[in-house]
Amino acid sequence: MCEPVCQSFSALDFRMKAVAEFSVRSKALAIGAAVALTIALGVLDYVTGREWAISAFYLLPTGIAGWVAGRLAGFAVGALCTAAWFISDMLNGAAYHHPLVPVWNAIMLFTFFFVVVWLLTAFRDSHDFLEQTVERRTAALRVEMEERRRLEHAKLQAERLAAVGSMAAKVAHEIRNPLGSISLNLDLIGEELNSLVNSNARLPEQCQALLREMRSQVLRISQVLQEYLQFARMPKPERAAVWLKRLLEEKLNFMQPLLDAKHVELEKTIDADLPPVHADAEQLWEAILNLIRNALDAMPDGGNLTVSAKRNGSKVLICIGDNGHGMTEEEARNLFVPFFTTKRDGTGLGLAHTLQIINEHGGKIDCQTTRGTGSTFTIELPLTLEA
Repeated sequence: MCEPVCQSFSALDFRMKAVAEFSVRSKALAIGAAVALTIALGVLDYVTGREWAISAFYLLPTGIAGWVAGRLAGFAVGALCTAAWFISDMLNGAAYHHPLVPVWNAIMLFTFFFVVVWLLTAFRDSHDFLEQTVERRTAALRVEMEERRRLEHAKLQAERLAAVGSMAAKVAHEIRNPLGSISLNLDLIGEELNSLVNSNARLPEQCQALLREMRSQVLRISQVLQEYLQFARMPKPERAAVWLKRLLEEKLNFMQPLLDAKHVELEKTIDADLPPVHADAEQLWEAILNLIRNALDAMPDGGNLTVSAKRNGSKVLICIGDNGHGMTEEEARNLFVPFFTTKRDGTGLGLAHTLQIINEHGGKIDCQTTRGTGSTFTIELPLTLEA
């Protein structure tokens, strides 16, 4: 399964909800404080009359509400401040030349509050937009830097693999001919032994045992050379639209007898409406099969194998997990390094070859492992343009 990826998305959703809840609480608190301050100013205005001339202080709750809670809240608190000023002015019994003068003053005061709130919120919106733009560009730059580092690492890895592959190919060519000659001579010796007639029947049997052991070692060397040559001469992928659900279902059903023999229970979760990927089906399955084989090797006494495939935006995630013995930090650090292996008869090219295939398909591969708990490999591949 894709536990690490799913956990990261869950954490992101939780943080977004927390930020939204904090914003709502902040707005409510700001509006409450602004209303309370307005009432306090209105009472103080009534008590002091015109002696202190505190009308300008009504800008404080209006500005707080507009800046924190938004334009509508600022307008509402501005209207409340205007009403508080008007009521306190009327209750003080101020004398005017015309009865509409205080109304006109209230209208002018509200207009002033309206303009201040409008300009203040416009400045805040511009500030927020600029901040969001900086954050987006910073995030994009961070992603670009991470991608550049990944590409540089992949390029360096590819250069190393190309050099190693070229050397391996040359060595393999130099060794294959002598191995073929040795194998042919062993066959000839075996035929000569079979034709011998000796009273001591144990001698031919012992010789035959030695020959079988020699043949097995020659075969082992030939297999290693074959893997080296395959790694050094991996053909360019012949890409086409590959429906992962169909591919995985077919291949995993074919592997079911092997899983049963190893007492491994398969749990597969594949989205039914998964779009196709642009890939070489055989190479892609070869990479997945290498991961499955490693998972089976990590569970010698049986266990649970999980295979899942799901869409993640414009990508598809393929996860292969096991509950085996896991890996140490050193093993995880050298996981995709060519010729690094912890298996007695391993060549150290399986995962390096898998990484090479995934890189050729424009994807990424990652591993989460815990010693004693198991490992989960996650392959990320781009979907086809039609998806």
